[in-house]
This record gives sequence, C-alpha cells and structure tokens, in this order.
Amino acid sequence: MYRLVQEHPTTSVKMVFLEDKNLDMRRYNAPTFCTEVAAIFVGDNGEPPDNRDICVYPVGDTCQSISPLNQCCDPMTYPLLFPRGECSWNTGMEHVEERRTSKRTRVTQLQYYAYRLSQRNGFSILHNSDSGSKIRTKDDIDKFVSAELPYPCTDLRLFQIVTKFMVHGPSGTININSPCMRDGQCCKSFPKQFKDDTEENVNGYPIYRRRATEPVQVWKYSIDNRWVVPYNPWLLKKFNAHINVEVCSSVKSVKYLYKYVYKGHDAASVKIQKEGALDHDEILSFVESRYVSAPEAMWRLNEFNLSHKSHIVVRLAVHLPQQQPIVYQDGQEAQAIERAALRKTTLTSWFELNKNDPSAHNISYSDIPQYYMFDKSTTNWKKRQRSGQNVIGRLPVVSILDTERYYLRMLLLRKSGAISFDDILTVNGLRCITFQQACQEYGLLRGDQQWHDALNDAAQFQSPRQLRMLFAMICGFGEVEDVPDLWVQHQVSLCEDFVHRYSEQTVPHYALADIEELLTSYNLSLQKLHLPTVDLPASVLERTNFDVVEELAKANSYTMQLNSEQRNVVEILLSAVYNNAADTPKCYFLDGPAGTGKTFVHSVKEKEREEERKKGGTVLNAFSPRRDFSAL
Repeated sequence: MYRLVQEHPTTSVKMVFLEDKNLDMRRYNAPTFCTEVAAIFVGDNGEPPDNRDICVYPVGDTCQSISPLNQCCDPMTYPLLFPRGECSWNTGMEHVEERRTSKRTRVTQLQYYAYRLSQRNGFSILHNSDSGSKIRTKDDIDKFVSAELPYPCTDLRLFQIVTKFMVHGPSGTININSPCMRDGQCCKSFPKQFKDDTEENVNGYPIYRRRATEPVQVWKYSIDNRWVVPYNPWLLKKFNAHINVEVCSSVKSVKYLYKYVYKGHDAASVKIQKEGALDHDEILSFVESRYVSAPEAMWRLNEFNLSHKSHIVVRLAVHLPQQQPIVYQDGQEAQAIERAALRKTTLTSWFELNKNDPSAHNISYSDIPQYYMFDKSTTNWKKRQRSGQNVIGRLPVVSILDTERYYLRMLLLRKSGAISFDDILTVNGLRCITFQQACQEYGLLRGDQQWHDALNDAAQFQSPRQLRMLFAMICGFGEVEDVPDLWVQHQVSLCEDFVHRYSEQTVPHYALADIEELLTSYNLSLQKLHLPTVDLPASVLERTNFDVVEELAKANSYTMQLNSEQRNVVEILLSAVYNNAADTPKCYFLDGPAGTGKTFVHSVKEKEREEERKKGGTVLNAFSPRRDFSAL
C-alpha cells in the first residue's frame, strides 16, 4: 500500500459552495450542515451523465477502468453499504418467482437499490385530501402548529429540540451581525409581536399565538416566544431537526407552492481548489452542477410520485377569424398555411358542433370539454362515453392590449350555441362591427366590472408585480370610470409582496410608488388618476425591509419632542449633510452631562437622515454610549 501511495500521489482538494445574490436561492441554497450527504454532478439541464468514469488500481497492476454495470463496482465505491464485500446488482439478476411477470423477469437497477435502501413510506404534510382533517379554525391551527417555547417541566425533550433548532437568530439589536440582517433590520421580521390568541388568515397566513412568558437563556442570549419559528411538535420529536411548519389558509398558497414545484431541480455553484494553494483560474475551477440531496435520492429510488394531477385541463383556442396560430418550419410557410386551412381549431370545431348537434347549444365554450372530447386526428368534438367531471376547459388569458381578442374571450365565456364568428357578433338581430361593440350591446361593459374581472382572474396566478403592471395597463388603455375604486377593491392583491416587508399602514405607499413608475409609460400619474400620491423614488423599492414611510413618521414625532438646544444640535448636523456640496468629510463631537438627552438627539438625527437615504444618499455613522461622534 505504501508503494502504491508513493507511485500514485494524491492531491488534497476542497469543494467550496459559492453564494451569489444574483442566483435563485430556491435552487442554489447552500447546505447548512457540514454532515449532509449529497451527490453533485454536471449534466445537460440537470440530467445525470450517461456514464461514470471509474478507475481502480489493482495491486501490482496499472490503472484499469471498471464499468458501472460491473457487480464489483458498488462494493468498491460504497463500502459502507457492502461491509462484507458482497456483490452488488448485475445484469443477470432475476426476480423471485412470485415477482416475475410476462414482460419482466430481471431486476432493474432502480428496483435493486430501492430494495437495498428500503424505508417506510411516511406521510405528506403538504396536502391531505381528507376533508375531515383540514385546518379550518384557529383551534385547528394551535393543534398542529406552535410558535411558543414548550414548558421544560412538561416536555423536556421537546424544549431541548425547540431551543436547539427552532429559535431564530437572535437578530436585531441583540445581534446586529446575524446573517438575516438587511439594512439594520431582520429580513424575517423577527422578533414577532406577542399575541394572546391565534389570528386566522392575515394576508393568507395566520398570526400564531405567542404569549408573553418569562425569557429563557439560549446560548448567550435571553429569548422568549417572539423568537420561535413555527413548528409541529410531533415532527420535531420524530426527526430531531429544524422543520418550519406554516399553515397556508387561502388561495394565495397555490401561487406559493406553484413557484416551488416548478422552480427546477436543486443546483450548486461550486469551485474546486487545492488545499493550501491559491487558484486564480476561476473559469477552470468553477463548476455549475446539479445537487441531489439524500431525501431526494431516496424519494426517486422508491419511485414516489413527484406530482399529482387531479383534473384534466383542456386548453381552448381563442383567436380572431383567420388568425389561428400556425407552426411551420423555415421554407415551408406555404405548406403550413395549406394544412391549417384544412384543420379546425377547438373554436372553429365548436362552431361546427353547434351546427350539427342541437344538444350542445346550451353548453358554453369553456364547459364543452366536460361533455365532448376533442379528437386531434380529425379535429372534431366527439361526445364523451364516460363522465367528464374531472375535466376543465381553460381559455388562455388575453391581454387588454389585444383588444378584439380580449373582448372575443369575454363573449365566449358567456355565449353558448354560437355557429360562427358572425353569430357571436350578432346581437338582437343586428351585426356589430367589432367584438367590443358586441360586448357593449350585451351590457357587459357597464361600469368597470370587466376590469374587476380581469384583475380577479389575474390574481389567481400572477405575481403582485405583474398585477401592478396590469393595473397600470388598464389605466393606460382602458376606459375606467372609477380608478380609485379599482385601486381600493384590489389593494390587497396589488400590495401582497410588500406585506411581509413593511408595516400594514405603509404597505400601500410602496405599491403606489411602483404603480407611479409604471404609469409614466402611459404619460399618466397618480395625481391624474385621482389616486393617493406618494413621494418615494423607485430606488427605495429595491431596498427590502427598510420602511422609509414609517421611519419618516417616527422622525416627525421625535422632532416635536426636542427642546430648543437639542433642536439646534440636530439642525446643525442636518445642515452639514444637506448643504455639503463639496462632499467634504466632517466630524462633530457631542458632549454633555448624563440625562441631557444625548442618545435621544442621536436617535432624532438618525431618523431625520432617513430623508437623505430616501433620496439615494449614504451617510455613515459611529456612535459611542458616552460621546457621540458623527462622521458626515
């Protein structure tokens, strides 16, 4: 062995996980425990490599390659799984008699490893289809989720697990160096407020019960229920790990789960470098890879479902006459047009169905998939032989900018039995020129109901930022009668992404500031639309967890409490900030007896200087408890 080591020296290398704020942290989140076991590999779009290059060094022989299909490969690669050196899976391994089928008699690699690493199937806490076990009341919430420290005399083990894994930070003034601190505040909004009782469905999530109790010592900090991350007691004692459990009590949770389900596979941005050496070639050492954790590997080995579809969704075409989409190859445009002329879309086929089948006249276009199936080979609707209760017809969302198609969609949602586009345009025996005119004749455009419907539909799947873009677009292109009412009715959805970053009173200011910026593209402003005006530049919106509006309100309140001498000091300091055209560094020394308000003057000065930060400026500060040195 000594001779082999000398002949084949090894190099110690280490793998460093890189963190970049520009990466999607839902996918590139670095492991938090150094003992975590995972596989990292490089492949196209996260797919594992077709083959593994494995070499062995037999005693007294040269380096030899070994196939991953060799039954001796796994025992040498994973000795902990084969402690006695027994052979692993091989291509000729057969099922036992009772497991054989006419199509398969041999054991696959997946089946072998699932059996070798078998574990019991647990339960899912994400969804439970049993309606009797759904969480509906605040008592149900308290039954499954707790945000309080357990009593050590009642359950000592749970108390030890909670204090070890489920205490946030601490952060804020207790620990300003905590990783969660952003602009002087905790990005997770800790510490929370004390709450005697759980409050249901506040912006889609409950406010958990956090009763005021005596603080306990955790590490070097004194903490109470305000610092506890919500958890499920059974899960904590079962797995002895950090498991954050939240109750999602509104349709907003669908959007939350959607972005995580479709975020893509876990990834890792890593760099391989020699230990004790500087490697300046970052391009060669940088690796963009897929990260497969142990839980994901076990889930896939056991072939558990990655997703579940309860309903079949049929996408229904919405297009103007002779404007259906066509797919073609370069140079074959004419042939594609000829083929499209012979094939019907789901919409034009629906017209034909209404001509030939009187029983379909009372079924709207969106409901037709429940009773008929669209045959893509013949492009015809055929009556279903079995129930279509779990079939949903979906008309794609159409932008208001595509005016005629937008109003055609509105008519298709309400009119049944149409046999042609002209039939849809005909109202009370008179043919309208446009679909918008037809909507007006039907009375669908009275008031602003169409704009309310558009925002309500979009709120089901679009992000708040996209909703604000749609709101500005409606104001710019639509004929809205009452814009302030439209804002009030949809304020909750338009402000949804700000509620966890700012106070409830100031959240609308930030949403309006963003809308103000979007309205400039349409030569509009909040004032022109009779909406509340705000004075917040766009740069403020990029600074998360920094509530400028609330800080300015505090500054005004503090300023009113200053005496004449204190006010004079604050004015001198602020003047040095605002009137420093040459940007010359200055240092002021504040001294006085105890109790004269030095700390209060410092606090007022800081609040007033938020006005400078609001304008995008940066002001540095150094503060001593007994003397105040302000570097401006």
